[in-house]
Amino acid sequence: MAITLTEARLLSTDVLQRGVIETFARTSAVMELLPFMTIAGNSYQYNQEEALPDVDYRDINGAYTESHGTVSQKQESLVMLGGDVDVDKFIVKTLGDVNDQRAIQTNMKVKRLANQFTKDFFKGNATTNPLSFNGLNVRLAEKQTIEAGVNGGAITLIQLRELLDMVEGGADVLFMSKAMKRELSALATSDSAGHNFINVGVDAFGRHIELFGDVPIRTVEDAVLGFDETHGTSTVATSIYAVKFGAQEFVSGLTNGGIMVEDLGELETKPAYRTRIEFYVGLADFHPASGARLQGIIRA
Repeated sequence: MAITLTEARLLSTDVLQRGVIETFARTSAVMELLPFMTIAGNSYQYNQEEALPDVDYRDINGAYTESHGTVSQKQESLVMLGGDVDVDKFIVKTLGDVNDQRAIQTNMKVKRLANQFTKDFFKGNATTNPLSFNGLNVRLAEKQTIEAGVNGGAITLIQLRELLDMVEGGADVLFMSKAMKRELSALATSDSAGHNFINVGVDAFGRHIELFGDVPIRTVEDAVLGFDETHGTSTVATSIYAVKFGAQEFVSGLTNGGIMVEDLGELETKPAYRTRIEFYVGLADFHPASGARLQGIIRA
């Protein structure tokens, strides 16, 4: 079974945990939409489709030539993402109720964790950081990446449609920075024929979002997907990602235990109250065309 964090918050009966899960989902559009599969153990093996088998026509009394599809076996390991929140007894005593002060600090920690996961969802690299997981940049590098220009280039609507066409079954979402969304909005609402390709919808929390055609546009902080990527001779490029989600089909998160929140109470080693947040998490792409990246985009 796979559920998103938006759904998980409705199932949690623990008030503290429910608040943490909701903050994760509200802070990160990736964590709001990404389904998480619960797995046993600390890793997960699966087969990723490589090539379909051949088929043919045959004559009467003829025979078919046997063929079979090819798959590659992949293994994803869970990593440990989390943090401790300590609130000194002095702060609690002098600034108000213990729950209020701890809630403020916990909320800030959760936002930081959500931002870290979001960054690694796109740019995580287990080779350079063995404690993390491989993000989309690593997974899409070979076949699922196109460029706006050799040394960067302004985006065109044709490139954006090509990006969407690269995703098997149609993309569920377009991820980009807020600055990139402004560029896209200007392009998509002022083409030479006077067409407007931007529509309006709502997210799971009732907040207004924009859509390119019928594909939701979800923004990621500029610190994650800003105009600061190097592409060729350009050092002011950015990327747009098209992603399709689905457990055991497309892009899915992996977890064992979900988001765990523990109130450890007052510490023995120092006069402070501690809350621990931990997430055993991983990422899987079950289909090689479950996502695509348009890189090297510079401002028009």
